Amino acid sequence: MKVNEEEKKLLSEAIDKMNEGLDSFIGFYNDSEEDKALIEFSEDTIETIEKAIETYGKDEVTTKINTIIKEVLSFIPNKKG
Repeated sequence: MKVNEEEKKLLSEAIDKMNEGLDSFIGFYNDSEEDKALIEFSEDTIETIEKAIETYGKDEVTTKINTIIKEVLSFIPNKKG
């Protein structure tokens, strides 16, 4: 392929941008972690949560679920101490 100086410069810039993009993707890949669920909800529970989110909104339901779980788990004795 024959190119003039301007085309060569544009191709070089394009290659540099592609390399920067590839470096970004490699960085994201290297920093990624497997997304593991802490607990598995039953289908019934998932449906109930989805209905609650539709009615009250995600933030409200998230806050309530976190509060309930912290309260329930606060009664478990600490085995470390």
